[in-house]
Amino acid sequence: MEPVEMGFAKKYLSPSVRDKRPVSPSQVCLEKLSSSVFNDLFTTGTSSYNVILQAEEEERLKQKHSSYPRTQKTVRSTIIRSHDDYRRPSVATQLLLGREGSGDTRHASQHHLFSSVAGGLACGSKPARSITVLGSTMGLYPRPDTWRNKLPALHRVGVMLEGENASVKKLCILTAIKPYNVEKEKVKFFKSDFSYNPQFEYSNPVSPIVLARHNNASDRFLTQAVRIMELALKKYGNYERFEQVTGGNLLTKSRIWYLVRKYLEKEGCVGEIVVHVTDNLLSRASMTVVNGRPTLTINLATAREHWLKGMLQHEIGTHYFRSKNNSQQPWNSALSRKKHCLRPSNPTEEGLASIHSVLFRKDPTLWRAALLYYTVYQAGCMSFSQLFHNLGRFVQDPNTRWDYCVRAKRGQTNTALPGCFSKDQVYLDGILQILRHRDNIDFRLLMALGKVSYKDVDRLKGLAVMEHVRIPHFLQDTACYAEQLEKIMEVNQLTDKELRLLI
Repeated sequence: MEPVEMGFAKKYLSPSVRDKRPVSPSQVCLEKLSSSVFNDLFTTGTSSYNVILQAEEEERLKQKHSSYPRTQKTVRSTIIRSHDDYRRPSVATQLLLGREGSGDTRHASQHHLFSSVAGGLACGSKPARSITVLGSTMGLYPRPDTWRNKLPALHRVGVMLEGENASVKKLCILTAIKPYNVEKEKVKFFKSDFSYNPQFEYSNPVSPIVLARHNNASDRFLTQAVRIMELALKKYGNYERFEQVTGGNLLTKSRIWYLVRKYLEKEGCVGEIVVHVTDNLLSRASMTVVNGRPTLTINLATAREHWLKGMLQHEIGTHYFRSKNNSQQPWNSALSRKKHCLRPSNPTEEGLASIHSVLFRKDPTLWRAALLYYTVYQAGCMSFSQLFHNLGRFVQDPNTRWDYCVRAKRGQTNTALPGCFSKDQVYLDGILQILRHRDNIDFRLLMALGKVSYKDVDRLKGLAVMEHVRIPHFLQDTACYAEQLEKIMEVNQLTDKELRLLI
């Protein structure tokens, strides 16, 4: 193992070592994690789905948690913003924090914890008429004790398992529809010259009734999705070229950690989020809660120099901050959401996060959201093999096409039949709805109110707790933000007239 050259003046504290004396950066080193750790960590997800933050259990919100939880033998994770992952991760990085002045080194965390005197969230209880912003400056502030006692109010989407334990088991649907024989079927598919239709198997199959609810692909924005991709192909020739030119070079692990830390410092949330980097993740990133700590996992294979900032704005600046804000609102539980008659947070949640992914890019083409929308629609009327060949119109690389097809066909057993998992259409749907109403949306207020639809903002603002809300740095200058939205409209050749007709 080689020492990690962090280059930071701040000292690091171990979240699980009882001796909390400062540990110097020279005592921090890396090693590989066993694959078993990740079996639980990546149980759900979506590729840039990027995901909706979900709660472990409502009781956890009522219990007091230490800021530095003890290391547990079993790592249990709850996806808070799922990026669907079908590959079983095998390689990752881990920090070992040794006791200062001693020769031994002990496991302090299974992820990279950026820890220092960190900015945190004080959960207020009294409503105010103005927004008090925390976490958007470059300075670092002591973390209040309230952060230790209350996790963000995270939304959990689950399905009941059938059988004798149905009364006590509840599984996230994104976990239930993840095939366990993906790699085996991929080998068969590639050996057949892409003519074989995979037969997926599941550890906990979802009932046909539940799958039917998600097998409803829409063509509402199909024209816009195709046009967005054709514009990119006309300009760049193919997706691979688009990725290289607009995304830039792939980043090293050390560079990723440096940029992530700078972003956390900018948002005032150093010490709140554990950061993990792996090279074996289908999605680009995921946000999870592991042992009570928010955990950001980044895919080394897709982390590009011009796209990393957008990913952080998506995961932390949108999903994490909106969940933190939601935790102090009167509608921070499923029961209270029902009491206040809240609409679902999607498509607003994923639409807003997807906009922030391309915000400030030189070329904010909505390629990924468009391709996901298109792929789901085609999956609804094609077999797996047909879908794979159809996507060749936009993506040449067979491995990339395979990944998109698996996403769209997840949940199915016999992929020779038409059918889809339609949730991936939420990104483009949400983007276009927000752009359609961009002139009437108070985006800072939409962020402050938490996990709510833009349609509920006016109705809820008088009930909201506005003290100590978290507003990301890119929303501080609302005029600049509005200009970026106009740029997204222009680059993707979207017009207000067109959106008014559609929405």
